[in-house]
Amino acid sequence: MNYNELIKRLKTVSPEEYEYEARLLTESFTDKKISYILSHRDEDICSAELESALLRRESREPLQYILGKWEFYRQEYFVDENCLIPRSDTEILVERAIELLPMGASFIDLCTGSGCIAVSTLAERKDLCAVMVDKFPKTLDIAIKNAAHNGVLDRTVPMLFDVLSEEDRLCGRVFDAILSNPPYIRPEVIEGLSEEVKREPYAALYGGEDGLLFYDKIVKDYSKFLKDGGFILFEIGYDQAEDIKRISEGNGFCCEIFKDYGGCDRVAYLKKK
Repeated sequence: MNYNELIKRLKTVSPEEYEYEARLLTESFTDKKISYILSHRDEDICSAELESALLRRESREPLQYILGKWEFYRQEYFVDENCLIPRSDTEILVERAIELLPMGASFIDLCTGSGCIAVSTLAERKDLCAVMVDKFPKTLDIAIKNAAHNGVLDRTVPMLFDVLSEEDRLCGRVFDAILSNPPYIRPEVIEGLSEEVKREPYAALYGGEDGLLFYDKIVKDYSKFLKDGGFILFEIGYDQAEDIKRISEGNGFCCEIFKDYGGCDRVAYLKKK
């Protein structure tokens, strides 16, 4: 298999990003520089590792899981099928956290997944510390690995519990902020997602029948863990702003919505009135 043949096969899987994916796969699974490959497109580059990776991609496995790592904000993250893939839209939440958290603050990242929110925030703010919470042991292990990889493990406390039912595990701790990118997709929407997204953990996507299950729970039952003047930052779905405002106002919060790079509503900032 040469580079032209690789591109042809990837084009059927990823019509919009096949060239980008081809470069990443050849960089990861051959010993040749991409500059060399691009000038020798007819040269055989086949290896068992590259062929295996290509077959996985042709089965619609996400590229990020095949590579085993992905860039987010200014950091690198290990990822696999036990965690949601970090996406650039979530960087909006990290940017706001970096900007809004006071000096020496502590925060909690609920439904931490890969840990990308907590870890990137800590990596950019050396004065902060955080608690990272997830329900699943394998997922929390990834977050711990990513915290260590990015040099912030000494400022994190990993906690294994179910955000929906075990908040008392926090035992009276208080925080300057609650950060969360919780599951927020409705089941009928999940059915229409790409095959790649549907290979990500269902538990990281499903937000209850109305998509609001975690928002309701966190606003109602976790606000007691906020210090005076503390705040909540949520990632939200593009069509959930009005619902989040309603939940916020019903629980004594004011709510401001920030848009993502594509102009869609993406982050909700909640603060006590």
